[in-house]
Amino acid sequence: MVGKSTIQSVICGIFILLGPCLFGQEEDRFPEGGKESEVRFIPADGNGPVDQDRMVPPFWWVGMVDPNLELMLHSRGIGDMELRIDYPGVELLAIDRPQNPNYLFVHLHIGPGTPAGQLELELKRGEERKRFVCELRNRTLHSDWIQGLGPEDLVYLIMPDRFANGDPRNDDLPGMNQTGINRDNVYFRHGGDLQGVLDRLDYLQELGITALWLNPVFENDQAYESYHGYAPTDHYRVDPRLGDNELYRQLVQACHQRGIKVVMDVIHNHVGDQHWFIRDLPSEDWIHQWPEYTKTSYRAPTLMDPYASEYDRAIMSDGWFDRHMPDLNQQNPHVARYLIQNHLWWLEYSGQDAYRVDTYAYPDPDFASRWGQALTDQYPRVGLFAETWVHGSTIQAHFAQDNDFREGYNSHMPAVTDYQVQYGIMDALTKKQGWTDGVSKLYYALAKDFLYEDPYRNVIFLDNHDVSRFYCVDGVDSSWNKYRSGIALLLTQRGVHMMYNRTDIMQSGKEGVGGAFGEGGRVDFPGGWSDDATDKFAASGRTPAEERAYQYVKTLANYRKNTPALQGGRMTQFVPVDDIYVYFRYDEQTTVMVVLNTSDAPQVVDTQRYRERMLGFGQAKEVTSGELLDRIDRISIGAHSALVLELQP
Repeated sequence: MVGKSTIQSVICGIFILLGPCLFGQEEDRFPEGGKESEVRFIPADGNGPVDQDRMVPPFWWVGMVDPNLELMLHSRGIGDMELRIDYPGVELLAIDRPQNPNYLFVHLHIGPGTPAGQLELELKRGEERKRFVCELRNRTLHSDWIQGLGPEDLVYLIMPDRFANGDPRNDDLPGMNQTGINRDNVYFRHGGDLQGVLDRLDYLQELGITALWLNPVFENDQAYESYHGYAPTDHYRVDPRLGDNELYRQLVQACHQRGIKVVMDVIHNHVGDQHWFIRDLPSEDWIHQWPEYTKTSYRAPTLMDPYASEYDRAIMSDGWFDRHMPDLNQQNPHVARYLIQNHLWWLEYSGQDAYRVDTYAYPDPDFASRWGQALTDQYPRVGLFAETWVHGSTIQAHFAQDNDFREGYNSHMPAVTDYQVQYGIMDALTKKQGWTDGVSKLYYALAKDFLYEDPYRNVIFLDNHDVSRFYCVDGVDSSWNKYRSGIALLLTQRGVHMMYNRTDIMQSGKEGVGGAFGEGGRVDFPGGWSDDATDKFAASGRTPAEERAYQYVKTLANYRKNTPALQGGRMTQFVPVDDIYVYFRYDEQTTVMVVLNTSDAPQVVDTQRYRERMLGFGQAKEVTSGELLDRIDRISIGAHSALVLELQP
């Protein structure tokens, strides 16, 4: 990306006028009397609210790969105070005094052999004294705790507020900007929490899940509509309505004991406007400010377009994602260091296995590269993947590492969310085959895998918290065969596989409920609340159709879990012809043949065309039904159906 645009270089001390929500506003979205009010982001003059003294990170460890630590101190009027430390092995490198006198940035070097203990920071101004204590801890994280993420994994995505309420005591917490729960309103909190997830690990394990991805668990103390977690107001604190930091760590440990990995969802691009450092900006350039509210264009191609204007690049990168989500300026070195240290801190504290990075295309790319390098330097096995909700394989691949698209630049991002494959699968399920349409779109998406260092690390999916449930998309809705075909494609293609919760029981939900994208799929999991009329976590609570879906997913997920050929095995695909798409996943022990019929009529497939991968095999077992095919020279398949066949001699 070209350097910071001149559009913003003269902007300071501005007003951000809050009006209708970016994704549309309904009159009943706000509580009674709860219309949006004007929020002013004042110049960083030290007059912002300081509700308590803060130091972040709250503690650190000795023996980290990077020996340098930047402490951010926040307290009324400390900007001109003198600082003194006296601790063996710790050197004070520098003190930065930003525009706002309520802050100090303290740069420390923690040398080799520095003992654990209480590092005291003494501030003084005349007779006035302030004291901060940074605990330096011994590292206890074992190297094998962080397992990373790979093509062997099936990731299950959960929005904690909508999954299960394990601790009703945290439903209504006085002092939060939004209190109480209202399960009848999609924009309110519903009461799901980390304990609810812990209580349902048996369900996930039985289903065949190998990794758990939670939407962000950080505190989101916003006035409204922050149940989703993407408007953090404190990066070092789990939202108390979900639990606390220790409970999150216990969840990670409980998952590891069951062989389930954990993915933490983080956001580089923005925060909630009630974040404590937004309410009292350290400096005017802490966020991207505009003369009036300016949203991003969402046009990622401007970042690599050789003909793009400075204006368009600035709007894309520095415009706000939402009116209540100030856009962080990662070109500010303190912002960059804050984010990098926070994500190192969580890995060392809780030992989760991977990070998913939200809205990856929008922050400063050079910062994103440094972030990836810093994390992998400290934790070589950590899994990293980025949300790249873009159009076009080359645009998507641009954000992945080691592709040489930009001279002298490496994103250090091993994997991306593969929207191109998702678009291809949805086309295959909903459109007739054309030269590039229908199932051909999926073929072409996979044919471009040469763009990636390792496409098997990419995360593939059918739906997520931002889009319609795949089962409810026009052309798929209410079709058992298409539902089954979608699941078969998801669980047999190359890549890390991700499933959104309740897809396993044919969840319904359209996008755009109330004008906000993805809201239709953000409904509660029945049985997660004590007063629910039915319990979909149990077979007795599922309808026959839901149970059939659950058993199909469970059978194929566990088969995949125990079949290396469907994990890191090689892949051969054949050009779709006459609405039939065939591909193979195989290794030395196993060959799996997947046959997809996207036409409106049953077909008999002559397999002579695929003989290069079928030599030596004379029969096959259909994995999901157990049916034995005693001949495979011709294979019968129903309309809009998929067969997953393990070939046998």
